Amino acid sequence: MEHAGLLQRGKFDPALPVSLVLHLVIGLLLLAVLPDVEPIRTPPEDSIDIEVVTSPAVVAPAPPPAIQPPSQGREDRTNSSGEEPVPVAPDTASREMPPSRPALPKPAISGPPELTQARELFSGKTLASPRSRKAREMLATLSGGERNLQLCNLEALEQVSRSRPGSAPDLVAPYAMKPEKVRGTGVEVEGGAFRSKRNWFNIRFHCEVDPAGRAVVAFAFAIGEAIPRDEWQEHNLVAEDGEADQ
Repeated sequence: MEHAGLLQRGKFDPALPVSLVLHLVIGLLLLAVLPDVEPIRTPPEDSIDIEVVTSPAVVAPAPPPAIQPPSQGREDRTNSSGEEPVPVAPDTASREMPPSRPALPKPAISGPPELTQARELFSGKTLASPRSRKAREMLATLSGGERNLQLCNLEALEQVSRSRPGSAPDLVAPYAMKPEKVRGTGVEVEGGAFRSKRNWFNIRFHCEVDPAGRAVVAFAFAIGEAIPRDEWQEHNLVAEDGEADQ
């Protein structure tokens, strides 16, 4: 039997076309009866809207126009070839010059009067007089700067008496307004005072004594204004000898 079946496989089977037609009809019926099946689609990927923001274009500010000073006395000329205008020198003759101001006088600077150099010295003659015996004895007890100071005070009295006749000066206070300066053979008095007829006056003087301290060899002085009476007590000035301080 098996051999017969095998032999029959090589022959044409008439049921084969019928089977194919039957399967085709069944497939068409299934397609007509079954509902429409939507095709499966892959879900779309989640997308994010991206907005590209670009910075606004920066516009460089235009440079300010160059400011040119106004031309004075200039004529702009342009020829047919388009050349630059030719500057013309200003007419200085037609320009009015401002009136010159008068120079103001310099303010006067007030200060102490200048010293006057004595042309003649008198202290030596005065000490040589018989009436000056007590003065000579007093000077003999002094030495150094104190002796030089007293010789210069005597010379100051003699110079004031001769420069102001009738003034009759009788006392010098070299320390009245400012301390005197005695250096070697020199004596400098910048704030002294002398008494004349119960009144006091300012005096300045520079004096030079010989190395032996016996005579004045140079003297320059300047007499100032009267000293107000209300300043006397402050500077230990008295109207008469032996008068108590006020």
